[in-house]
Amino acid sequence: MLDVRVVDSLAGVDRTDWATLFPGEIEDYDYLTAIERSGLSGFRWRYVLASEGGELVAAAPAFLTDYPLETTLTGAGRRVADAVRRAFPGLLTLRLGCIGSPCTEKALVGVSPSVTPERRAAVVKALVTGFEAAARREGCSLIGLKDVLDEDPFGLGAGALGYRAVASLPIAHLDIDFPDLDRYCERLSASARKDMRRKLRALDRVRIEVRTQVDDVIDRIMALYAETRDRAEMSLEELTPEYFQGVLREMPGRALFVLYFDGDQLLAANLLLHDDATLLDKYFCMDAVRGRAFNLYFLSWFTNIRLCLEAGRTRYQAGQAAYGAKVRLGSQLTRTTNFFRHRNPILNALLGLAAPLFAADASAGTAA
Repeated sequence: MLDVRVVDSLAGVDRTDWATLFPGEIEDYDYLTAIERSGLSGFRWRYVLASEGGELVAAAPAFLTDYPLETTLTGAGRRVADAVRRAFPGLLTLRLGCIGSPCTEKALVGVSPSVTPERRAAVVKALVTGFEAAARREGCSLIGLKDVLDEDPFGLGAGALGYRAVASLPIAHLDIDFPDLDRYCERLSASARKDMRRKLRALDRVRIEVRTQVDDVIDRIMALYAETRDRAEMSLEELTPEYFQGVLREMPGRALFVLYFDGDQLLAANLLLHDDATLLDKYFCMDAVRGRAFNLYFLSWFTNIRLCLEAGRTRYQAGQAAYGAKVRLGSQLTRTTNFFRHRNPILNALLGLAAPLFAADASAGTAA
């Protein structure tokens, strides 16, 4: 018999038990702890735990929030939603309980190696239905599963439970299977090589610092973050200084900032997570006008590849948005999907019909 419970803090969960369910995961117990302590407005954190015979056999982070349905809308759809919101405030905002996190790259659903493949689907189903029941007791009418990788069987289980699928933003990554930057550049198209050579001339005019402590510049980082967030077409969360500082504090030796200066003026900041194999680009914040003049987005790209090469890492995960530039620079894309289900069958059917309107546009966004 599975015992499924939902708790509001990781503090009561054994760190080793959690790690057993998520081997090799960069966004691990420590990263989730940093999120929990970051004070993000409008979110309440939850963790779904399934135990059997006293052993933790499955788990997932989750959250509760008031979710504006137009979050992923762009263009005409966003304008219509804005008009509806002005006429009927609150109509398009639903109380959401969601497995996943606004601050992770993908849904994190861990299952113990002790669970046989034949039982995995039943264990995941119990995890999801247990969370559904807890979320509804807290007033959630909409249940979601955020950023499920296409190859993750978790998505198939969601479909079997009656969830509707909505395309989310893909994840970009670059395999570091070349020995140096020169060999990497040889793989790019002739036009891309020429363009990158021109852009990289700005390296001589920029000072780059790799830091594991940013207390002296956190105010400037937050200003750059606010400016970058304002340019984004969609954003669910608003990060805090405690988030950025907390990630560095909770993940010593596995998190860093790369800072880009013109003289004493900080123009861009890049938060990175890493392990021995992967460098994960979490957030790149930039002064739009001066940053573009220095081609800082592209300088950061080559800086991050250099960091991979120096440490012997084999994967650079470049995150979401600006897909055109990332594909041009050799990235591959992995699709992700959001799943949702409304407790009211009629509204669930209506949301299902409208689902294509809420799909994320992978072509949206340009290089910062």
